[in-house]
Amino acid sequence: MRGLFVGLTTLDLIYRAAQPPAKNQKLVASDYLVSAGGPATNAAIAFASFRHAATVLSSLGCHPLTHLIQADLQVCHVTLHDLSPTKTEPPPVSSIVVTEATGERAVISINAVKTAIPAAQVSPELLDDVRIVLIDGHQMAVGEKLAKHARASGIPVVIDGGSWKPGFESVLPLADYAICSANFQPPHCQTAADTIAYLQALNIPHIAITHGDQPIQYCDRGISGCLSVPAIQPVDTLGAGDIFHGAFCHAILEIDFVEALSAAAKVAAHSCQYFGTREWMKTTKP
Repeated sequence: MRGLFVGLTTLDLIYRAAQPPAKNQKLVASDYLVSAGGPATNAAIAFASFRHAATVLSSLGCHPLTHLIQADLQVCHVTLHDLSPTKTEPPPVSSIVVTEATGERAVISINAVKTAIPAAQVSPELLDDVRIVLIDGHQMAVGEKLAKHARASGIPVVIDGGSWKPGFESVLPLADYAICSANFQPPHCQTAADTIAYLQALNIPHIAITHGDQPIQYCDRGISGCLSVPAIQPVDTLGAGDIFHGAFCHAILEIDFVEALSAAAKVAAHSCQYFGTREWMKTTKP
């Protein structure tokens, strides 16, 4: 089965250290990784780890740094469809420090809005043989166009709501599943309850709000509930939400909404017990 993941691709420079650097401080990391990143990209890699075909639709270009991203995606068996293959500017780069004792991460990156591509540059043929579409909001115009065609073709659309972005008001009504973080706050929404009410008003049938290591709030066709997540001692929380989305896209093709949320939470928690966003895939999945 093939999934299409629309959004951001970055180059992630990930360091593991005792703590993030203080002012005017130089630190020596205990470990480091260089990998492709971004919400849609990490989700695609997680989805592919379940032996599915995964395509990332994003803006990358031909700067030398993109070779590192392309090589990593090839190793992860993810196909890249580049919306701007001749672009010479460097791709978005994120520098991340993971704290050894807690697994918490500090991230610095540029605003990826500059990588947005007009919808006219994509064809509905990208949906051929696709069973599920995920949109992370970093290619909003492209995402909206493909979501419209996906809905017309009966292909489920998953929204990764990491944070509110202008344009979501047009994309969200096309979604079958809206899975948002606690940081996702639509206009005039200050609580998770406000966000759920906002999403319900858009007639999205399946809604979930994740809260890190706290229970997931969900609304499944009007039925609300909370779902516990596994308790772990995290090594690295980087990308856990993205991995959750990728695992959810796998699970929802086989089981119902609440079961898929539970399965995705187990995979995301498992991933947090390893440094980086790849090592967990080498182990037996929960």
